[in-house]
Amino acid sequence: MKPSHPFLVLLGPLISGFIGLFSEAALNIALPDFMGIFRISAATVQWLTTGYLLVVGVLLPMSSLLVRWFTTRQLVFTTQVAFVVGAVVSGLSGSFGMLLVGRLIQGIATGILIPLIVSTAVAAFPPQRRGRAMGLIGLVLMFAPAISPVVAGLILELASWKWIFWMMLPFVVASFIVSVIFLRNVREITRPHVDVASIVLSTAGFGLFVFGLSSIADQGWSSPLVYGSLVVGVMALVLFVRRQLRLTDPVLDVRAFTRRNFSVAAATIFVNGALVLSVIYLIPMYLQQGLAVGVLAAGLAMLPGGLVNGVFSVWAGRATDLHKPWVLARIGFGVAIVGGLLFLLIGAGTPIWLLILAHSVVMVGVPIAMTSGQTYGLNSLPSGLGADGSTIVSTLQQIGGAVGTALGANLLSVGIQSAPPVATVAAATVTGVRYGFLCALVLAAVGLVLACLFRTPQHASAGDRREVAG
Repeated sequence: MKPSHPFLVLLGPLISGFIGLFSEAALNIALPDFMGIFRISAATVQWLTTGYLLVVGVLLPMSSLLVRWFTTRQLVFTTQVAFVVGAVVSGLSGSFGMLLVGRLIQGIATGILIPLIVSTAVAAFPPQRRGRAMGLIGLVLMFAPAISPVVAGLILELASWKWIFWMMLPFVVASFIVSVIFLRNVREITRPHVDVASIVLSTAGFGLFVFGLSSIADQGWSSPLVYGSLVVGVMALVLFVRRQLRLTDPVLDVRAFTRRNFSVAAATIFVNGALVLSVIYLIPMYLQQGLAVGVLAAGLAMLPGGLVNGVFSVWAGRATDLHKPWVLARIGFGVAIVGGLLFLLIGAGTPIWLLILAHSVVMVGVPIAMTSGQTYGLNSLPSGLGADGSTIVSTLQQIGGAVGTALGANLLSVGIQSAPPVATVAAATVTGVRYGFLCALVLAAVGLVLACLFRTPQHASAGDRREVAG
């Protein structure tokens, strides 16, 4: 039975999810400061991001198993405790190692929580209202990393970097109180058999794949560490998928991909995640290294795009419930293409308002495409595959983000190296950023092509539901 007030059920986890995604992106702008504070290299300081993404990437695929073993309330309260412990450890850290441990603990919380939010929404909301739910989730998943540079930049200007972590605690407490009052268990606990080999393959596969992607910026594509991690990771994932197809109780039911509409929608979510994170990575590089803009000013330049993203995430959810999601997905990627074309106009002497406009246009299209794609894909699955579908789309979004960041960093490096030898560092950076923005445009175009492959009907049939239930 669906809860009478599903939004209130989702509110506590949404607040925690906002903090998790904020934490994921907020430290990026502080990495140069950490290099000086702890006297470490760029390769070492990147572990604050790489380690966090590794933990998230390993835990995301386990979500569909966790929701069958533990109640919604147990999982949400566990993630809230992990957020608090991670924030306290990081805030009290006097060494890089202690800071890294705190980040890894928070990565545990994010890795469990993000797919849990989506699966809770699928279980709590009826299909005709899931668009609005996905809009709220989009507000969390994309608005938090979009505004984190502003907040983190302001903190770095006015106070110690430790306040990035201390400021999280009141929000986690608020999330806990709201969850105690309103959160309900929305799924049946079945406690299926746990296949250890599947967990090992999933951990190795996703862990090595994310590690390889995260290492490209420092090591380059030709590094044995990078391509070795990617090759072994992909091989482990192939074995993981084959094993899931043979198991009676799979850790992750990949049969969701046999539904064509879900597979196409999942691909659009992957591309959308790559598009968002590539842009979020490149804009600060352009402002800080290309134009010598300060940290706070760079964050403020990204604020309009973040605000636009939040507004259209909510609007897209309502629109998806009222209009055809496949049409909205095409509109979203079409708008993102316009933003990508505006990015290509940017150069060394370009006024900042043009960058803000391009960013804002992309951030109009992205949530429209994301929300409609998620709703379309999850509504095409029978109810028995809802938790697995939620896990898959959350995992693909995060991996897409890692791919987008890796592509942006690599193309930035290629562009810098291709600049004339007499070019200044700033001019070379601008050239590199333009290479990266071209990649963002290509990703938006790929997304539009995929959105044109959507077919009706979007909802799973009653026969599908009986098939999975049986």
